[in-house]
Amino acid sequence: MPIAKMAKESLQPLLERLADARKRTDALFAVIRPEAIYERPIPERHRLIFYLGHLEAFDWNLIARDVLHHPSFHAEYEQLFAFGIDPVDGQLPHDVPSDWPVADEVHAYNERLRERIDAALSEPASYLPEIIANGTLLNIAIEHRLMHAETLAYLLHQLNYEQKNAPSDYKSAATSDAGVTSIANSMVQIPAGTATLGLRRDSGRGRFGWDNEFEANRANVEQFRISAYPVANGEFLEFVNARGYENDQLWRLDDWNWKNSAQISHPLFWKRDGANWKYRGMFEELPLPLDWPVYVSYAEASAYARWKNRLLPTEAQWHRAAYGTPTESECEYPWGDVEPTPERGNFDFSRWDAAPVNAHPAGKSAFSVHDLLGNGWEWTSSAFGPFPGFAAFPFYPGYSANFFDGKHFVMKGGSPRTAACMLRRSFRNWFQPHYPYVYAKFRTVER
Repeated sequence: MPIAKMAKESLQPLLERLADARKRTDALFAVIRPEAIYERPIPERHRLIFYLGHLEAFDWNLIARDVLHHPSFHAEYEQLFAFGIDPVDGQLPHDVPSDWPVADEVHAYNERLRERIDAALSEPASYLPEIIANGTLLNIAIEHRLMHAETLAYLLHQLNYEQKNAPSDYKSAATSDAGVTSIANSMVQIPAGTATLGLRRDSGRGRFGWDNEFEANRANVEQFRISAYPVANGEFLEFVNARGYENDQLWRLDDWNWKNSAQISHPLFWKRDGANWKYRGMFEELPLPLDWPVYVSYAEASAYARWKNRLLPTEAQWHRAAYGTPTESECEYPWGDVEPTPERGNFDFSRWDAAPVNAHPAGKSAFSVHDLLGNGWEWTSSAFGPFPGFAAFPFYPGYSANFFDGKHFVMKGGSPRTAACMLRRSFRNWFQPHYPYVYAKFRTVER
């Protein structure tokens, strides 16, 4: 069988996954009303029009231009839509809507790029380089798109309700399981043991990981106690009522200055309604669900932990609690080695909002720690950095290395809008500490 035909047959499942990922992001853009495409729901991020062009431009630049060496199709757009932004130190973008192309032109550009990319991957006589034939680049294109499906979700979460359309299958959270009672959150003893972080490079052909997931390494973890559930809104409300946002002893100096300059006095997803609190859901406001996880920045999570005289877990502690077992073996997922299914957690686009932290007992770990995968990424106290043996992707050198700056912290787990493929044990997310927009929860460990 010719090499090209063998490669294409082995790539077929990936091409189908790419098509599914495109449908996922297309559906998200359909949520945005046309007049809102130039909005910037989050000041630190690009306008929504950028993301409309970015996904296709990224695929084109990565696969067709840089690897298959196809001639430039639209050089201006290839540069304009190439890179997102993650400003730190208070720097914000200052562009205006007129700096961006007309939306119809971007849609036409996207259609042309998809046609050309698909043709490049399906020509019978084409020779596919090894980096495409082994699936690496297609996995990057797929997961990059799915990451942006989540980014778009939390961007759209901050968009005014009148600027977006709820999908026809949306079910109101106000009439479902928005709990009015708090969850009793006990501490769980985790025995001393080892935690395996990352992936081995020789873990097998077809097992994909981003550059920061390599090389596998083992960490010795002393025994510790960790909260059985993530901190829920009801627990965090006690911190707010105790004026934790007004106590400078609970905050690092940088965090305190950020909080004051941004005039932050409660979680971003909360809204004061007289003497009560409302919750800003994706498509509606509802009474604050006390049993849903609280979504906060690293700075806010750390202040709460200090108020409780506790800490945020390290990346290794989180791994030990999530994947360890009393017999020293380790699981692929908290519940064992079977693939993720809906009863295990709130992930893989199953909901637009959070769920109660105790809603998925089938997802608990061997140590009875709950809600580890899905329902919100979890902050750790570990600064994002390379594992021993790290090597940047030569075709995407800045993906991880640009953020090894001590200003970003590792997050683990996944959110309601995290695709199942990124729930693997080695996957690492990261954000800066003063970023309150992401679906990020946390749990604490005793000092």
